[in-house]
Amino acid sequence: MENNLFPFTKMHGAGNDFVVIDGFDTPRDYSASLIRKLSDRHFGVGCDQVLIVERPESSENDFKYRIFNANGKEVEQCGNGARCFARFVYEKGLTDKTQLQVETAGGVIVLHINAEGIQVDMGKPVFLPEHIPFNSKTQKKQYTITIGEEDFVISAVSMGNPHCVFQVDDVHNGEFERLGALFESHPDFPERANAGFMQVIDRSHIKLRVYERGVGETLACGSGACAAVVSGIINGLLDSQVQVDLLGGTLNITWQGEGHPVVQTGPAEFVFQGSFLL
Repeated sequence: MENNLFPFTKMHGAGNDFVVIDGFDTPRDYSASLIRKLSDRHFGVGCDQVLIVERPESSENDFKYRIFNANGKEVEQCGNGARCFARFVYEKGLTDKTQLQVETAGGVIVLHINAEGIQVDMGKPVFLPEHIPFNSKTQKKQYTITIGEEDFVISAVSMGNPHCVFQVDDVHNGEFERLGALFESHPDFPERANAGFMQVIDRSHIKLRVYERGVGETLACGSGACAAVVSGIINGLLDSQVQVDLLGGTLNITWQGEGHPVVQTGPAEFVFQGSFLL
């Protein structure tokens, strides 16, 4: 029986919740079916994503971590997951460093552990359509996409994963329910997208709801918060430091403009730990 027990830790960042697995010394084949079982809120542990802690491929880095959406698909980046990852490896004694350089499928990120919370250097945003990826021959600040007979003006940006940002007057006005899945699966995003619905309160404050690729609506999305703020800044709506209110809590995003990385600060909390019977 013990060989069939699968240890895990449940964590969340502003309500975006994760099953975190220490694969540092015990590598395992993480099949899509296993990820779906762990993620299932009725028959498994339940989470938005599964995070796997692994040894880095390069000696220059401290860790590698992998991210799987609830549908079993491995993805490139997750800002809330990065903060939970950092707190996990620090408090579990896997490192005593307060600055970590970490490999992800979306590139190397830098994490800082301090009294204010976990700070994540998310890297530089990507705007070139072919690198997002987004179907456009030219790079623009905003694009028009068509759903049925309606046209929508959106911004497209990659934070290591593709994002579609749509400005609304009120995040609770029904547009999210109507359009979230349609934006996420729009054919102009060949690898699908995280769809962010942004309400600008003032130049340093927004509200945001995110329909995550392969997950659906989550209480928070760290990379989505970064993408929304970047979109707001390049379109002249926001200043360089922005408070982002999501359904599960608040994140603080800083971006000094093109050529600079996006920095995200927010909470990372332990919920419980246990073992899943395979």
